[in-house]
Amino acid sequence: MVKQKSWFQWIGVFTLALLMVVVTACSSGSSTATNTTAPASTDATASTDSGQPKDGGSLIIAVAADPQVLNPNYAGDRVSLTIDQALYAPLFQVNKGKKTFYLADSLDLSKDNLTYTLTLKKGLTWHDGEKLTADDVVFTINKILDESQHSFLRSSFVIGGKPVQVTKINDTTIQFKLAQVSPAFEAALVQVSPIPKHIFENETDIEKSTKNNNPIGSGPFKFKEYKTGEYITLERFDNYFGGKPHLDSVTYRIAKDTNAANLALQNGEINVKYLDPQDVSTIQATGNFDIQAYSEGRLAYLMFNENSDTGVLNKKEVRQAISYALSRDEIIQVAYTSTDYAEPARSPFTPDALYFDNDVTTYDNNIEKAKQLLQQAGVSNLKLRFIVSSGNKSQEAQSLYIQQKLKEIGIDVELQNMDSSAWSNKFVDPNAKDYELAISGYIMGYDPDAYRILYTSNESSNYTHYNNKKVDQLFVEGSAEADTTKRAAIYKELQEIIAADAPIYPMAYTKTIVAIDKKYGGLDKAILKPVVIFEDLSKIYLKQ
Repeated sequence: MVKQKSWFQWIGVFTLALLMVVVTACSSGSSTATNTTAPASTDATASTDSGQPKDGGSLIIAVAADPQVLNPNYAGDRVSLTIDQALYAPLFQVNKGKKTFYLADSLDLSKDNLTYTLTLKKGLTWHDGEKLTADDVVFTINKILDESQHSFLRSSFVIGGKPVQVTKINDTTIQFKLAQVSPAFEAALVQVSPIPKHIFENETDIEKSTKNNNPIGSGPFKFKEYKTGEYITLERFDNYFGGKPHLDSVTYRIAKDTNAANLALQNGEINVKYLDPQDVSTIQATGNFDIQAYSEGRLAYLMFNENSDTGVLNKKEVRQAISYALSRDEIIQVAYTSTDYAEPARSPFTPDALYFDNDVTTYDNNIEKAKQLLQQAGVSNLKLRFIVSSGNKSQEAQSLYIQQKLKEIGIDVELQNMDSSAWSNKFVDPNAKDYELAISGYIMGYDPDAYRILYTSNESSNYTHYNNKKVDQLFVEGSAEADTTKRAAIYKELQEIIAADAPIYPMAYTKTIVAIDKKYGGLDKAILKPVVIFEDLSKIYLKQ
C-alpha cells in the first residue's frame, strides 16, 4: 500500500505507510478536466540559487498509476499517499525522533500516561474557506473508529480492546483517553490528517463517496483537475497555515511506462521522478538533476498468498522451501545492481523500527534443503502463479530470477504481467485466490506496533492471510507494555516467530532513488520523506 498513509499510510505509505503497505479500494473517476495533456512546467530563468525563493511556476512529479483514493483515512498506496500529502495537512510528523507540528500546536500527555491533549493552531481553514476546528478532528477519529467505514487505521485507535475516547474540549483542543497505557499511540496520531466534517458528515460510505473526486483538504495545495490515466493538478492554497506556497501549481503526471517517463524527465516534461537503479547513470549523465538515494525504512519482499485456491502455501514447509531456493545477495545484484541501493533483509521489521533484530531464523540459498522440504510436505509438480507489475524494472528482474530459481527445485512459475493499477487492485483484494506469489514492499515507521496490521490474523492489511495466535497475542502485549526492556523482548520474539513461519521472504532493505530537476530550490526545507517524496511542498521554489 500506500497506505503510511499510514499511510496505508500509503499510503504508505501507504503507507503507511505504506508503501506503507498497499491498502484500500480504488477511487476512479475524473473531474471536469478540459485538457487532454498535462500542463507543461515553467522553466526557471537560471539554474543558480540566489537564496531568495521565487514565487510562481509549477512542478511536475511522475507517479506510476492513478491514485486509489484521495482521502487520507483510506490512502495506503504510494500514489494516493503522495498526492494526499499535498492536499491534506497532518496533525504533526516525526523525523528521526524530532516532532514537527503542522495543524497541531502541541501534544501533552498526562502523568498517568492515559490522556493525550492535542491543541490545534488558531485560524485554520479548509480549502473552501470553512474553519478547521476540533470538530473536524473528532469527526475524523470517530469515522476511523466506525467499523462500517472500513478504515485500515481503525486498529491503531483500539487499545486494550477498547476504542480511544476522543472529546472536544473547545474549538482548538481535543482530548484522547486510553483504556490502558499505549506507547504506540503517538505513532497512531502521526498517521492522521483530518478530513472535513462539513463535507463528509452525511456520507454513509466515505471511502466510496463521490466527494473524494473533488477533495477539500487543508494542505499547501488544493485540488484543481483530474484527467484519469493522465494527470492530477493541484493549485496553490494561499491561506495555508504554514505560509503561502511558492509554486503556483503541482501536477502529478501518471506515467505507467518507465522508459517513456525517463525520456520525459530528460526532456524537461517531468521535474521529479523515482528512478530504478539501472537508470541512474543515464539520468545522471544529463547533468540536470540532483539524484538522491535515501533510506525510507522499506522492506522489499516476496509474498506468499496463503488464501490461493490451491491451498499449497498454507504449508509452512512449502514456503520455507521456496525461500531456500533463493539468494538475497543474488536478488540484490539482479534488481538493485549493488548494495549501494539495498541490503539483505531477514527480519520482517525494518532497520528504523524500534527493537529491530535482523539476527533471526532465515531460509536462504540451499537448493538441496528446498527439495527435501518439498518432499517432506508431499508436494510435487507444483505450479504457481506470480503476479507482476509491468514497468517496474526491479520487480520484473526479480520475478524472472525467482522463476528460474524455483524451476531448479521442480516448481513451475507462471508470470502474469499486468499494469500497476490492475496489479495493485489484485494485491489488496482480500478474496483474491487466483495467484500464489507477488513482490511488494512496505514502510511502517518507527513504532513496531504498526506491523500489527500486516501480521495479525484478523487485520484487513494481512494480505498473506498469515495466522498465528501467539503472534496475535504478542502484538496485543507489546502495544500495552510501558517497560522498554520488556517491550523489546516481546518484539524480538515476534520477529523470530514470524521469520520462522515464513509468511513472506524478506529480500532487501532498499533505498529510494529520486531525481529532482536542479532548477528547484528549497529541498532541504521540503524534507525528503518516505513514500510521499516531500513532506512539505510549500517550501519548494524555482530558483532565481
